[in-house]
Amino acid sequence: MPEPRTADRLPALLLVGALALASVVIAALGVAPSAVSAQELLGSARAPGDRAFIAGHRGGAEVAPENTLPAIAHALDAGYDYVEIDLAVTADGHIVLMHDATVDRTTNGTGALAALTLAQVRTLDAGSWFAPDFAGTAVPTATEALELLAARGGRALLDLKGEWDAVAAATLVEAIERRGLARRVAIASFDARTLAHVAAESDEIVRMAIFKRLPDDVVQAVRQFGARGIIVDRKALTARPEIVDELHAARMRVVVYTLNTDRQWDAMTGLGVDGIVTDDPGMLQRWQAVTVAGNTPGGYPVEAGDPHPEESR
Repeated sequence: MPEPRTADRLPALLLVGALALASVVIAALGVAPSAVSAQELLGSARAPGDRAFIAGHRGGAEVAPENTLPAIAHALDAGYDYVEIDLAVTADGHIVLMHDATVDRTTNGTGALAALTLAQVRTLDAGSWFAPDFAGTAVPTATEALELLAARGGRALLDLKGEWDAVAAATLVEAIERRGLARRVAIASFDARTLAHVAAESDEIVRMAIFKRLPDDVVQAVRQFGARGIIVDRKALTARPEIVDELHAARMRVVVYTLNTDRQWDAMTGLGVDGIVTDDPGMLQRWQAVTVAGNTPGGYPVEAGDPHPEESR
């Protein structure tokens, strides 16, 4: 997962609260689709030892260049529960797949993505750094990634990099809805204002708050973000393992990043986390097959005796 530009962005909470109230009013008037519950998208809350869902970090980046169409295709073909990808905005307002603020590490170009136009970004080679076989692989647009997701029937965690304005958020939401993906993706961000812009466009799409360090009252912070759960750094969760039970009691979900060893998988599964983001989803899939039983994410039935499948937002 990405690093935040500043720690735990909890400003703009008044804006978030106002937008959350607006979404409730809109829903009450019946002019918006029903919201997707955390359970519907992310499965019922796990108990310690249950199987967490697998999210391929930056696509299937163990076998293809991160945040590219070949990586996403591999993750979907391999049957990982989710593909996690990073989205960022170019100088001329187009949304592309990129983790870093600059293009230097994963392309043959240089400079800040926010200073480059889409036309300039599309000239870059995003594959040669990974392996010669991927030479000439382009930086994908969000549209291309969403179309691939729709065609393959997959689910995704969309990590919005940086601070997005209302126009960019509206563009992404429209692209998601046009392809019938509103109930198959979750949008995540470190930034409260970015999630508020998304909420203003859609109360249907699940939102997740990303934390590198946990606030004192995590449940309240998630509610103020208008989110259904958290995507959290492993070290932060290890320091406060009781947070898993607190969030589950609030009908929220817990996803942890980025775990790449069996020791880490075992420790977090033992806490009952709901999802694991990993750079090696294939190995995690094999580890789970022989080690972990219990809850599986396919189908996501409503828990017996649960009269309120719609989790707190």
